[in-house]
Amino acid sequence: MLSSSVRSAALRSAVGPQSRRGLSAVATRVLVDQAFCGTSCVDATQATQFGSGSSSLCPSRQPLRASSSRWFSSSAAAVADDEPDEAEEAATAAFDPTPERKYQYFQNVEFTPEGVAIIRFDNPDKKYNTVNKFLRDEAMALWNDEIHSNSSVKAVVFTSGKPDGFIAGADIFDIQSVEDKQELVPFIEEWLSFFQHMKSKKVPMVCAINGPALGGGLEWALWCDYRICTDSPTTKLGLPEVKLGLLPGFGGTQNLFPLVGLQGAMDMMLTGKDIRAPKAKKMGLVDLVVAPASLDKVAVETALGLAEGTVKKSTPKKKSLMNRFIEDTPIGRNMMWKKVEEMVQKNTNGNYPSPNAIIECVKYGLEHPTGNEKFKFERESFAKLAATTESDALIGIFDGMTKMKKNPSGEPAHPIKTVAVMGAGLMGAGIAQVSAEKGYQVLLKDRDDAAIGRGESYINDNWGKKVKRRRMTQYQYNKNSSNVVGLADDSASWKKHFGNADLVIEAVFEDIDLKRRIVKTVEEVTPEHCIFATNTSAIPIADIAVGASRPEQIVGMHYFSPVPSMPLLEIIPHGGTSDATAAAAFEVGTKQGKTCVVVKDVPGFYVNRCLGPMLIEVSALVGDGIELEALDKAMTNFGMPVGPITLADEVGIDVASHVATFLSKADLGVRMSGGDTSLMANMIQKGWLGRKSGQGFYTYGKGKKSKKTINADVRKYVKDFATQNLDLSEKEIQDRIVSRFVNEAAKCLEDEIIADPVAGDIGLVFGTGFAPFRGGPFRYLDTVGIDSYVGLMNGLADKYGPQFEPCQLLKDYAASGKKFHKN
Repeated sequence: MLSSSVRSAALRSAVGPQSRRGLSAVATRVLVDQAFCGTSCVDATQATQFGSGSSSLCPSRQPLRASSSRWFSSSAAAVADDEPDEAEEAATAAFDPTPERKYQYFQNVEFTPEGVAIIRFDNPDKKYNTVNKFLRDEAMALWNDEIHSNSSVKAVVFTSGKPDGFIAGADIFDIQSVEDKQELVPFIEEWLSFFQHMKSKKVPMVCAINGPALGGGLEWALWCDYRICTDSPTTKLGLPEVKLGLLPGFGGTQNLFPLVGLQGAMDMMLTGKDIRAPKAKKMGLVDLVVAPASLDKVAVETALGLAEGTVKKSTPKKKSLMNRFIEDTPIGRNMMWKKVEEMVQKNTNGNYPSPNAIIECVKYGLEHPTGNEKFKFERESFAKLAATTESDALIGIFDGMTKMKKNPSGEPAHPIKTVAVMGAGLMGAGIAQVSAEKGYQVLLKDRDDAAIGRGESYINDNWGKKVKRRRMTQYQYNKNSSNVVGLADDSASWKKHFGNADLVIEAVFEDIDLKRRIVKTVEEVTPEHCIFATNTSAIPIADIAVGASRPEQIVGMHYFSPVPSMPLLEIIPHGGTSDATAAAAFEVGTKQGKTCVVVKDVPGFYVNRCLGPMLIEVSALVGDGIELEALDKAMTNFGMPVGPITLADEVGIDVASHVATFLSKADLGVRMSGGDTSLMANMIQKGWLGRKSGQGFYTYGKGKKSKKTINADVRKYVKDFATQNLDLSEKEIQDRIVSRFVNEAAKCLEDEIIADPVAGDIGLVFGTGFAPFRGGPFRYLDTVGIDSYVGLMNGLADKYGPQFEPCQLLKDYAASGKKFHKN
């Protein structure tokens, strides 16, 4: 039996029973759980819907917990989001050394009287330190000039000159700028030679870490003899290269497992998750944990003690008898690898090559424990992965997120300090939670004290779990809680409180009259500068703004549920929304930790609009006699986190039916034809509402371990619904569903619903779970060839009807040979 760390290395695919769940919320939730063999190891938190909230098309009020907000949006993934090589090279060339500042990437070396050299990473032009080729060249010069031949240096301490950051990772542009990825092999070899050159001085090297030490930053620390980190909430250690389809390339696959054991190392590298200070100490990743104020002093004393022999050298943590059997015996190790490989296959479906490459690197290191062959194998594997379309797609997503951080609407006219949330249901409570966590004063209002209590309980429960998992201190819990003020309709002071509001976000039911009444009430009691944001997922923002006295200060902020976990936020300005209002919404969303996509005020906005044609096509395929299981299997094999049948059951048949029906009556025209919305409408009448009712397309048992099945009644219903019995290949099933999805995304770009392909890719990867290893719909089209895909769609149109006709933008790109992305 494997330890919990290895068992957690693969993601759990179960999505527990929920009440109502939005389409994109479920898709992205399972995306996070399945896509990367543990990009973020998460548990589903079961709860029930409560309180008020809009019955949205996509992000329903679902009490899930997922880490999708962290899988790409941590402070640094495997690499850092800095400027391109050209800018870095220019900055390096322009650097003029002075006696006060001899290095661009380091502060001047400090020498203690006892012979400890203190080397501080510090690029003053960047928020985070990153490792790149320029830093490496400078580090070599520093080491050779001041350390290597200096006989007075007894020990070395590596630390950071930045208050809350060690090294965030390697520079992504060192990878992107190399056209022939095989050139990365000698590039990485130069790094290895440098690390081994440092080791050859044979003096103790201590790494003192405060803040993130990720990717190449942690790998630098692994070459040191002793690691000390602080207990600061900002301190986290990890090797998240798997998130970009890569592996640790600076010796990480070889240097980690001797320290923390095979199981701990595989868990870290296959999940890419962050390790906080207490766990890092427990697992042997660091040797000491200290307060930030004590870090320098303890690091210098420790380094000197190691040199003088008064401090015990760092040694791997002693293994339990069970772990010795698992990791150090042929039988146990074979069992472990078999289980790990099974979990990787189950959770990646073979779509992500990096987890298997990581496994092979570790195996090779075990078989070749001495010499440099293991490092050669690692860097060659890194270069192979860097050349894959999967890595290119994942880096494209990360790069896209970086580019989307800039507020496209400029600056807000007034600072946002107090955020009022109307509706304390799951969605409203979630918005309140992420706002309070980021320091906003939050007014949480609902109809009565009971509703407010449920909302506050949800928030406090979430924070309590963070405290328990050491993701939040008790002090921060108390501080966050003090930021939230609950207000009921009958509270005598709610109007006075709202008089201080800078932004009001409503999260009530999807009723336009109700929303307009709320706008009127809010405008009567809030300051003139106050912005009103609606969380609607269906009603046009312009319609809500009708009759408003300040329509230019009304904007859509379309969150995805559960809000604390989901990374996407659609910002929807209507025709009369001012730039300052849109800028404020974007600023608040970004501060809340969301990736914001600005979209046009049209039915379905962007994410739901793309889901509509896909849902219709699924009903068409059912009508063509395709088995339900075959539909699910085809799409999971394509790379989607769940199949469309499972997705409909999870979000609720009623919610999915509402999506399809609403958009069928909207402005999509023939693109919403070809299917039959009565498929799910009739199921609603039968009470088959999906998992929440125990019966949808699948039948669900009561136990967590019960398997879903398709009963005889459903099979008969689906058989009677079918009008023919086509024998379609899995590829044709995929083509029919995906083409409807992708074509609508391209049509959204054509109609300027989204600004560019980057926003389109980010929106559907984070909003629907579109296979991340394909990079989103636009990068997928670039990969398969737009001309080829237009030909495929024309063939489907000839065979099945005009709903498959490619949009004009796709035709134009196919004719010109253009691509959506340059790289």
